[in-house]
Amino acid sequence: MENGVKLTKLAKCAGCGAKVGAGVLAQLLDGIRVHNDPNLLVGFDKSDDASVYKVSDELALVQTVDFFPPIADDPYLFGQIAATNALSDVYAMGGEPKLALNLMCVPKDMPGEAVHQMLRGGYDKVYEAGCLITGGHSIFDDEPKYGLAVTGFVHPDRVLTNSGAREGDVLLLTKPLGIGVLTTAHKEELASREGMELACRLMTTLNKSARDVMVKYRVHACTDVTGFALMGHLLEMAQGSGMQAVVHVDQVDLIAEAVELAKMGVLPEGMYRNRTFAEPFVDVGDTPLCRQDILFDPQTAGGLLIAVDPGDADALFTELRQCVPSAQRIGEIQAYQGGARIFLR
Repeated sequence: MENGVKLTKLAKCAGCGAKVGAGVLAQLLDGIRVHNDPNLLVGFDKSDDASVYKVSDELALVQTVDFFPPIADDPYLFGQIAATNALSDVYAMGGEPKLALNLMCVPKDMPGEAVHQMLRGGYDKVYEAGCLITGGHSIFDDEPKYGLAVTGFVHPDRVLTNSGAREGDVLLLTKPLGIGVLTTAHKEELASREGMELACRLMTTLNKSARDVMVKYRVHACTDVTGFALMGHLLEMAQGSGMQAVVHVDQVDLIAEAVELAKMGVLPEGMYRNRTFAEPFVDVGDTPLCRQDILFDPQTAGGLLIAVDPGDADALFTELRQCVPSAQRIGEIQAYQGGARIFLR
């Protein structure tokens, strides 16, 4: 930026690390009356990525909203990341994004060119997704924030939720973990240039290719790994499905620099919130603490976590390897035996 202002210095939290913790969110929503509608296939009471409303026998609307404070100093890059993250929830439901609305908060003294570049970044990424921005809303705020409300289309019989996993399903993941640690280190000028370049590439990679591939197979459940981290989102999948999960930690792609930073204690605040929420349900075994930290690390615009029928797992994994940043076969779904929901091995 011409005036030298760094966007991340204007925000107390960055990206999905700014999310309200899952446990706190559940308390805030507790007791709110949920109205019944036979066409509402997925509502907020399901702890899923987006809502789904059936319009006809051939069409359902997928709706989501997501925005957050800057996770990058460059406004154009920040706009791209925020848009990628917002679009992801539609992909996680098996849908295709079609329409989007801008959500923007800006300080009164934020340079106009910076605001323009932030919006341009969002527009470019939305159009890459084959989606249209048709309007939006903006207000003044002390901290800049940007994101989207997105509407997508999906066939009512092909909706993917985070609660349909079945015994024997194989767990696949499509991006490496450690973005939250890297972006936290960047704010303290501790991350390497190569590490941040990797993080930015990952955060601006749409989950479109992963979605387009997975819908061809017998996928029983899907969610995107974002602010609640792999452990938080997998816990919601296991609980919602009435199952438990085994994760083979050595098969999870952990960004090496993030692991080293975690050893140094460079960790986002959101990691501690995620631990508070999910750790009581996780048997960590003998997993080193630094690797545990990455599994609880909040991701921004993270990959898809897919529970696929074991008969289709090899074929889906092979095809994903050709089109996603990091195809990983990280574990499997088991019948719930009581006690912990996730076992790290």
